[in-house]
Amino acid sequence: MSLAAAPSPLPPLSSSRRRFLQRAAGAAGSALLGPALLAACGRGGDDGAAARRLVISNFPLYIDPSKDGVPGSVERFQRQSGIQVSYSEDVNDAQAFFAKIQPDLGAGRPISQDLIITTYWLAQRMIGLGWLEPLPAVANARHLLPVLRHPSWDPDQRFSLPWQSGVAGIAYNIEATGRELRSVDDLFDPALRGRVGFLTEMRDTMGLLMLADGQDVTRPSWAAAQRSFARLEQARQQGQIRAFTGNDYQADLLAGNFAACMAWSGDVAQLIVEQPRLRFLIPESGSILWTDVMVMPKGARHRQSVAQWLNWIYDPVNAARIAASVQYITPVQGVQKLLAADPATASLARNPQMFPDATLQARLKMFGPLSPEEERRFDERFASITQG
Repeated sequence: MSLAAAPSPLPPLSSSRRRFLQRAAGAAGSALLGPALLAACGRGGDDGAAARRLVISNFPLYIDPSKDGVPGSVERFQRQSGIQVSYSEDVNDAQAFFAKIQPDLGAGRPISQDLIITTYWLAQRMIGLGWLEPLPAVANARHLLPVLRHPSWDPDQRFSLPWQSGVAGIAYNIEATGRELRSVDDLFDPALRGRVGFLTEMRDTMGLLMLADGQDVTRPSWAAAQRSFARLEQARQQGQIRAFTGNDYQADLLAGNFAACMAWSGDVAQLIVEQPRLRFLIPESGSILWTDVMVMPKGARHRQSVAQWLNWIYDPVNAARIAASVQYITPVQGVQKLLAADPATASLARNPQMFPDATLQARLKMFGPLSPEEERRFDERFASITQG
């Protein structure tokens, strides 16, 4: 069986990996905030003690938490920088979060966040709307993987920098399904009726369906999506789908409300800690590869703090600590080598879902660009199904 078709029980955050995180915390040290970093950050527009703050909004399960006496990245950054961080996991769904911040940013009013982690396509939209500040210079951006540099929609990376990349595939509980799943078609199995979840992220849901229907998602079109839209609508009408969710699918999966659902690779790796019967499937037909990025909304108040945070997380030692916890695809060079060097995390360095090999890369596709008119039609059709 090929790797991409095989269900993958990803390794949980074991006690040995916690020891690695503890060692990484010590290895980073205060040297990361030395003269070179401070020079790279620049003065920005921040002054005084009130400026030593940072407000971040992110998706859930997307950074290493403080746990069992081991400080997480937010706590470590606060200790080393003296910056007070307000970190919220309040981005459940990119579109819903956009709707929340749209009234203020659209009216030219600043919002509370200094940094938002969001999807690449929403960042592109916000760039077009003029709602983002240019990011400060970041010396450690030199560690970025070459493949993540100069994206077509922000070629100079003036407004965005990558946080993590990942894979949209299928999560399932082997006890609930009674069998291994092999394809997207298994989500339509009548035996799972009422126990299946799909994502509210249009590009991931439609991307997986279109790949299963033999379509090229790197160059999507309205015509090519019609069969997949019809199949999704029929499944909704017949009660096959229990719910469309954002990141809250995690609770339904753990609670047993979903036997199977569309999901994101790193989330499932972390959920296995609580439910070892979970599996993650990259279908033979392919999965959606995506990158979430960090952006600074217009009027952000703590530019210097943003600069220090960006530089800090792009240090390979800090990036390795985050990667070992979230198990997504890190944007930072050198992380795989650091993980491989430690027995506690050597298995992660060999995990193709974190460091895709050529075989897996061939099955991972990014959902291509849509014209404004096509995006409107896709979004309206998708909303009519998911909210109907």
